[in-house]
Amino acid sequence: MTNSVLIPTLVIGAGAWGSALAIAMARNGHEVLLWGRNTEHLKAMQQSHSNERYLPNLPFPASLEVVTDLERAVQRAKHVLVSVPSDAFSGMLETIRPMLKSGTPLSWATKGLTPETGRFLYDTAADILGEGHPLAIISGPSFAMEVAKDLPTAMTVASKDKAFFQNLAAAIHRPTLRVYTTSDVQGVQVGGTVKNVLAIGAGISDGLGYGANARAALITRGMAEILRLAASLGAETETMIGLSGVGDLILTCTDNQSRNRQLGLAIGRGLTVEQAVAEVGKTVEGMNAAREVLMRAKQAGIEMPIVEQVYKILFEGNDPRRAVQALLCREQKPETSR
Repeated sequence: MTNSVLIPTLVIGAGAWGSALAIAMARNGHEVLLWGRNTEHLKAMQQSHSNERYLPNLPFPASLEVVTDLERAVQRAKHVLVSVPSDAFSGMLETIRPMLKSGTPLSWATKGLTPETGRFLYDTAADILGEGHPLAIISGPSFAMEVAKDLPTAMTVASKDKAFFQNLAAAIHRPTLRVYTTSDVQGVQVGGTVKNVLAIGAGISDGLGYGANARAALITRGMAEILRLAASLGAETETMIGLSGVGDLILTCTDNQSRNRQLGLAIGRGLTVEQAVAEVGKTVEGMNAAREVLMRAKQAGIEMPIVEQVYKILFEGNDPRRAVQALLCREQKPETSR
């Protein structure tokens, strides 16, 4: 498989992240098609040749084409990249499955679990598409606006198909966008999913005014929770201390561009969960992930106390200050086995 096999690429999802990835690939001179659900939004992008709603004042490269006919675009594409919320992921794959040509590789930049089943997206995609379609995940510490502005960024591409991840990485890679590869799809998924829940917790702590020390403790002990879950699923420790693990965790927990952190900040300031969701106004992946991750942890007999407290705040009405106290009052234990 060579890079030309992946061109043209169709990006499904014309939000900030899908558009940013489309821009990055088009900057490399690749032919890129961009499609989204909202026809009026697509027409506006066609007229302005930009995405003023999500990435204002950033003109699209000449090789990026906004399209309105999904079926025709899927049939033109030699690679499909999906960037939709996790709760729309399985439905989108069901929609395009009969349109895909045999062997068309598919990647996604969605982070989370399938809400209906609690399964990781790689397993969901494999079930829906069956054999014959190489699959890959794009992950790592990367905000859409910074990628779209061509600011220095590093990310990870994960796939069980070595030829696909090598060529997908090469198609995305550019002087300001360094792309690493791995076959540890499970590890990349764990990091990209759990960090969203922990970022809500870090935001709550900061919203309560608990300071930098508390935030650092939440990030560090949150990483311990990620490692425990990852180990139970056979993921590699090396992946978890890389870009898609600790890298993404640090970014999402510390920068206000993160929707998950924004939600936590609003809750910490005293808003109800419903008010906080309305204030953010966009998809917050950590909401669904909190429920599904906690369920997986309990099934595996793993302690994830920070995830549990975030879940209780979001879905059981627990007071954020009491949640922090519950964490601090847990039985004292050694940090390491030595």
